[in-house]
Amino acid sequence: METAAASPVSVADGGFRVAVRLTPRGGSNKVQGVAFDAQGTALLRASVTAPPEDGKANAALVKLLAKELRVAKSAIAIVSGHQSRNKLVELQLSAASDRERIEKWGASLK
Repeated sequence: METAAASPVSVADGGFRVAVRLTPRGGSNKVQGVAFDAQGTALLRASVTAPPEDGKANAALVKLLAKELRVAKSAIAIVSGHQSRNKLVELQLSAASDRERIEKWGASLK
């Protein structure tokens, strides 16, 4: 995984992966910055108002990231951590302009 000096965004086949620490029922839908776990892994802190039941918080996270990153919801998939606060989200992007925008966004989170 990434170190404390790294961004929560990493390059993956066909796109990017984002390590996320999600707070359901967080009072608002927003990206709050970067946090680090006990191992020093960078995590994007996000909160959603949806409860952590029936996939509602996960769906809200996908919607939040789609809005924040200006990509289609269909380009975003939660690949691990479906029932955990820590999640790994994959962004599948084909356009070079999308990739450049996400790289800049990831770099700005450091």
